[in-house]
Amino acid sequence: MQTVTVLGATGSIGCNTLDVIARHPDAYRVFAITGHSQLELLMQQAKVCSPRYVVLADESRYQEAKALASEYGVTADILCGPAALEDVASAGEVDIVMAAIVGGAGLLPTLAAVKAAKKVLLANKEALVMSGALFIDAARQSGASILPIDSEHNAIFQCLPQDFNYGDLAGSGIHSILLTGSGGPFRTRDLSTFADISVEEACSHPNWDMGRKITVDSATMMNKGLEFIEACWLFGLATEDITVVLHPQSTIHSMVQYVDGSVIAQLGHPDMRTPIAYGLAWPERIEAGVAPLDFSQLADLTFDTPCPERYPNLQLAIDACKEGQAATTRLNAANEVAVEAFLNGAIRFTDIARVNQDTLNKMEPLTVSSLQQILEQDRAAREVAQQITRGLT
Repeated sequence: MQTVTVLGATGSIGCNTLDVIARHPDAYRVFAITGHSQLELLMQQAKVCSPRYVVLADESRYQEAKALASEYGVTADILCGPAALEDVASAGEVDIVMAAIVGGAGLLPTLAAVKAAKKVLLANKEALVMSGALFIDAARQSGASILPIDSEHNAIFQCLPQDFNYGDLAGSGIHSILLTGSGGPFRTRDLSTFADISVEEACSHPNWDMGRKITVDSATMMNKGLEFIEACWLFGLATEDITVVLHPQSTIHSMVQYVDGSVIAQLGHPDMRTPIAYGLAWPERIEAGVAPLDFSQLADLTFDTPCPERYPNLQLAIDACKEGQAATTRLNAANEVAVEAFLNGAIRFTDIARVNQDTLNKMEPLTVSSLQQILEQDRAAREVAQQITRGLT
């Protein structure tokens, strides 16, 4: 019996994680679930999975949560605040931590799980984007296992040889990593109409069911840019080791190209329960509730190269990755501010990349090496991005 904490239980990854766990009651037990704003859903989940703790990020909603817990018959202890998130991620009773809090807010509890040598199922890409070297070093020192849950990184992980040494592509006969992306809902839309894209349009992904922030990131391909940065840290890659490939059908989730001409790909339905189940059970496999592919019913599999004019955020992320940790931390922070402003109707869709670019341009190059410096750069970049968005508004 493995004990699991689910950070970000009310998001799409968290909900899918609880779905997979419920299919294997003899193998997994929920220790804690955490959430931010969807309190009713959090209590509904707690009623079903009976965790020991329910944790709220927002301390101001403690009394509301207590009342809802009583209404739903939830007997779990209700905890609040950032320290409580870190506590349930690092508790001695916990074997596995699903790190699925969206954005920079997920960094500290995920890092706490790593330092406590947990098996960390990493769905929070921002943790590596913000603090790659520090995060990887902490995992090495503690002995934590980092298993990627993003469908693309999970696919790469499955396609690499079992004896792959971190960063040693040549030693494994690997030519390059092919990171796939759907291209989002605007892959063929007329570029001249991008300024008119509505929030509703940007939040409608053709293949994946995700939260609003991640879906907008997919539309701008910032999500792929963050995944590019994450892949570099997860597998020890240089930027030239990765090629981004558009694959609208989202059937092939990523590929590894070998020097002998072979390409090994991981295929499946666009359902996050597959990588979640793989992470939970690794190195074994368990049933995830996902139907097998029916190859007789597959549509054509097509591929393309992303257009920089259509996806400027992707290139911004690749350039930031080349520049270093401060740049990727700042870019992530600026993007969170810009996407929130867009979702609130304060700026246009095309302004998201503008905010990101202008934030990077306004801040001097810097080398960061500590968590304190990383958090300071995150804070400073948010301030700059907020000033820029106010000007655009």
